[in-house]
Amino acid sequence: MSALSALSALASLHASAATDTIAPALPLPNANSRPRLQIVMVVHPDMTALDLVAPQLVFATMGDADTHLVWKDLSPVTTDSGLKILPSTTFADAPATPDILFVPGGLKGTTALLKDEDTLRFLRERGKAARWVTGVCTGVLLLGAASLLRGHRATAHWYVRDLLPIFDATPVAQRVVVDRNRVTGGGVTAGMDMALTLSALLRGEAHARLQTLLFEYDPQPPYPSGTPELAGQALTTTVRERRGTAIETARQAAQKARDRWPN
Repeated sequence: MSALSALSALASLHASAATDTIAPALPLPNANSRPRLQIVMVVHPDMTALDLVAPQLVFATMGDADTHLVWKDLSPVTTDSGLKILPSTTFADAPATPDILFVPGGLKGTTALLKDEDTLRFLRERGKAARWVTGVCTGVLLLGAASLLRGHRATAHWYVRDLLPIFDATPVAQRVVVDRNRVTGGGVTAGMDMALTLSALLRGEAHARLQTLLFEYDPQPPYPSGTPELAGQALTTTVRERRGTAIETARQAAQKARDRWPN
């Protein structure tokens, strides 16, 4: 199978089809002896597509995995960039004890869901039963709101990372943070790093290295300004000013979500 046809198969974001199409291209020693992983990836309106797509690519090529794109219903979900993603499973029908629970971000979408008890209840229930609880970008706030990060170290997008203490979590300024069975990633592009880290934990470093080569994952940004430290104060201030109102709205929603926790 050519790389082009493999990527075309993934573009549909139908996880089971992607797994069937791509996984055989990777050598999977002793694959028959491993149980199939059940992966639950939440999708939601106004999410950031890349938060989902990069980890989904990694999970789809881990081998022996069933990936479920989960939302309240099966209607297409429109992301913050206008891309539509089709859920494959509803909250009601999602696996009760997933091996991996994953939540993507998107500042507007995350803020809305901080007020959505149906979504937070789903995350609490599946998160308590999941083998691994994972998230990236602002989606990490939803894990926090579902009380899944209490007493854990975690990271998130740099401009909301300081909200994590609201949920009794310890913020860490790293691209990926692993704390027991919690694996969290920073903003957007960190989803690939987070998923490869988890792949190594589940399938071994050799397999994660193989995936990295398959994807030619060799970041060389033309403008190395992806963190406040690299970008400098002026550019960081510009981003904070442009997103200031949305960040403050997210902070207020996070605090209200925390206030709704039972005593």
